[in-house]
Amino acid sequence: VRLVESGGGSVQTGGSLRLSCTISTSLSDSGCMGWFRQAPGQEREGVATIDRDGSAYYADSVKGRFTISQDNAKNTLDLQMNSLKPEDTAMYYCAASFAFLPRGYCQNRKLEGYARWGQGTQVTVSS
Repeated sequence: VRLVESGGGSVQTGGSLRLSCTISTSLSDSGCMGWFRQAPGQEREGVATIDRDGSAYYADSVKGRFTISQDNAKNTLDLQMNSLKPEDTAMYYCAASFAFLPRGYCQNRKLEGYARWGQGTQVTVSS
């Protein structure tokens, strides 16, 4: 199974980007899926996750600005990012667990338990 991200780029503050993660298998057994990011010198963090039942969870820093969604027909996981800020600059990764995660892992956007990760796509927001 492969996950391939696309859609990253450079934008100015206030701009928008839409990231897409193409997954090489059906999403019906994808488990918890999510978008994570890592800025230089910082730890990887969970940005947004979506659970088997479609429930979405967001980091406080992106609530109201980012929207995670999945398209089961296209086998994609998307992240619409609006009102971008310089602090959103990072490498963004998608991941899928393909299994049940321990209680709270998906909701709290924990890094553990994901069976597959993409290679990442860079997002740069300039002021």
